[in-house]
Amino acid sequence: MGNNAARQEHWAATMAGHGAALVSAHADSHAMISVGRPVRRVEREALEVATLRDGATFSHGAGERLKPEEPDLERTCFERDRDRIIHSAAFRRLAGKTQAVVYPKDHQRTRLTHALEVAQIARSIATGVGANVILADAIALGHDCGHGPGGHAAEEAFDEFLPEGFDHGPWGADVALINLNLTVQTLDGIRNHSWSRPAPATIEGEIVSWADRISYCAHDLEDSIAAGIVKVSDIPADVVDECGVRLSDQVQFFIKALVDASCATGKVAMDAQPAATLAALRRFNYERIYSRAESLQQWQAVVDVLRALVEYYLAHPARMPQQYHAADPVRGAVSYVAGMTDRFAFEQAVQFLGWEWDSLPRGIGHGA
Repeated sequence: MGNNAARQEHWAATMAGHGAALVSAHADSHAMISVGRPVRRVEREALEVATLRDGATFSHGAGERLKPEEPDLERTCFERDRDRIIHSAAFRRLAGKTQAVVYPKDHQRTRLTHALEVAQIARSIATGVGANVILADAIALGHDCGHGPGGHAAEEAFDEFLPEGFDHGPWGADVALINLNLTVQTLDGIRNHSWSRPAPATIEGEIVSWADRISYCAHDLEDSIAAGIVKVSDIPADVVDECGVRLSDQVQFFIKALVDASCATGKVAMDAQPAATLAALRRFNYERIYSRAESLQQWQAVVDVLRALVEYYLAHPARMPQQYHAADPVRGAVSYVAGMTDRFAFEQAVQFLGWEWDSLPRGIGHGA
């Protein structure tokens, strides 16, 4: 008790910081920077023009937005996009959404940690090729905000209710993040990051498409090895010979391959050999991780839960928050369920549908 009181007094002593006319965070603060004008938006825009390669996307003023805005004094348009995404509910909820397994344990990736790793890889690639790092960062952080609970199984579940089908890229750009009024470049990169979609309009969007694939191929393998789903000795020898078995080695290998080929050709691309290695790694993951019997059972269980929830909310719209009472009730119900975390969706199934916990999707760490 005495130690706690002393700690509280110590913390309270720092309430106002240190100093009088000029306040610092630390009593012994000594770090210094040369005196000069603040580096505001206009200066940073000029720095982009002076340092980025031709073909990079330059920020300008308030940016191209569906609803025009006044430029920010301090931040570029893409910095504002990144900040809005980070502070959005859709981004925060990624912490509770499946990456490769339902109900991930603390050390397994969620959609949030996946987005952060994609952003790190995208920033590294953008820096290496001389593209706009901030735009790549914003697209990467937002690229999966359209995912429903339970991973890609949610897309199959929601396909049944929408004539155009459910694709997490367009859904993220056009539904989950639409109220943020992001720039058209950021939205385009989010909408089209999947390789099955049309090519993004910017170099930075294409960089995120590669960063996403590099990231999930490496980290889903790492999670699966840690969970005992596959062993290091199972990885094909040609993959091991090219990029190793550690996530750090694999990521470094593919980033370098992409940066080298892009700088040599002017196209965001990878030479055939490293691209084949990445494809082989992805194929191994599909065959040994995503398509194993337990994963397919988990997939179907997620589909069943999410379809039942949409049907329930269509029949009981008053159970949804007011903002989901859309002119199109089906889209409203899908929007509500798609925004749920894994845990919240399963709790709703127990509460409103009478499902037993043992009948719900069973991921690693949830009775598996």
